[in-house]
Amino acid sequence: MAEPITVAIERTVDPVMERYALSWVRQGIDLATHYPGFLGSGWVQAAPGSETWYMLYRFADADTLHAWEASEERRIWVEAGANFAQESKIERRTGIEGWFDSIDGVVLPGEHVQMMQAEPVPPRWKQAVVVWLGFFPMNLLFTFVLGFVPGYATLPLFPRLLLTTALLTPIMVFWILPFVTRAFRPWLLRGREPSM
Repeated sequence: MAEPITVAIERTVDPVMERYALSWVRQGIDLATHYPGFLGSGWVQAAPGSETWYMLYRFADADTLHAWEASEERRIWVEAGANFAQESKIERRTGIEGWFDSIDGVVLPGEHVQMMQAEPVPPRWKQAVVVWLGFFPMNLLFTFVLGFVPGYATLPLFPRLLLTTALLTPIMVFWILPFVTRAFRPWLLRGREPSM
């Protein structure tokens, strides 16, 4: 199943070019909004006058993200900022860190923040319920099945838990939690207003 992908980029921006860089960032956001699968974009400066800027964008899946990143428009835009904005770190967020966060939950706090089309963040209690709804049945099933493995029940607690968590963690991360968060998404977002 396709999952949204958030790309966070740390850039070093020449402070002398700050006003020009602001315009450049807005232009990049405007370009991205016209691509299918675009879910939001934003930026934050680490502190007023700081050379460190964090920029991010989110797309619905790997294919739509690739279409934007491979586009001629983006290439020209990145080249236009090459003299004053240097990439120092890029992080792609999928999996556990992307299940519940909104666009504005990805970036660091700062005074200069601009967000567009951010998704609402479910309350933590709802997140906990959904994780439990995925984890409890899987843990119950695994405990039951492993009970038939000769010698498993006689293992000391530590190796038993080590084996169980080593087997369950990838199943939870790659299949169960993405499934339950998709299944319960309407409930997770009910009553939440997007933050802009």
